[in-house]
Amino acid sequence: MSNLAQRLREGTQQSHTLAENTAFMKCFLKGVVEREPFRKLTADLYFLYSVLETEITRHLSHPVVGPMSFPVLNRTLNLEADLAFYYVENWRDQIEATPAGERYVNRIRQVSESNPALLVAHAYVRYMGDLSGGQGLRHIARSAMDLPPDQGTRLHEFDLLPTGEAKRLFKLQYRDALNALPVDELLTQQLVEEANLAFTLNRDIFHALEPDVRAAVGSHVFDLITRQDRPGSTEPGAGHPVVALMAAE
Repeated sequence: MSNLAQRLREGTQQSHTLAENTAFMKCFLKGVVEREPFRKLTADLYFLYSVLETEITRHLSHPVVGPMSFPVLNRTLNLEADLAFYYVENWRDQIEATPAGERYVNRIRQVSESNPALLVAHAYVRYMGDLSGGQGLRHIARSAMDLPPDQGTRLHEFDLLPTGEAKRLFKLQYRDALNALPVDELLTQQLVEEANLAFTLNRDIFHALEPDVRAAVGSHVFDLITRQDRPGSTEPGAGHPVVALMAAE
């Protein structure tokens, strides 16, 4: 057994904190969630997950990728439901990836061709975030946008993991699967580096959406909310609930 799960968690703490301290996330955590940037984010995530899940499926026989394929985690269909809600009819014709979203998608395709094992880093960052802090973000978004009970936040809803306890137990299973992977020290380091890159690519998407948030709430309110940094939720001794878009165990 390796300690890959711990290495990923500890090796990405700084990147996680930087992501939480983007202006977009600061506004989100304060309950400032505007519909237009939120649906743009949903579209970017749809393109991202569509490619990630397609590429993982391509490599099911890979000794590192295959064991980390968990269909219960797949988000593509859920994101399609979200996009149908936000864009209504013909949503596929209305959405496009931001340039930052395209760079993220292209990176996933690149590693799938050159070093498929690194897909595990991208899966870790996204899915563990969805199961952890993503649950808090779901509640914030529902409240801020006054969403109908069953629409708009399917990204963070797991029908086969309906309770907090079910999610907790699955995250333990996911951690054990990570630690059982046949990885050496070099690949472990590469996975940590790729996970940090995934955080950077996510931050770039947030930054791309910030002008929309500023325009919606006004520069004064935007600056008041975003001028102070907060401790990272995965840092040792963090004294606040874990609420983030990305990996947190």
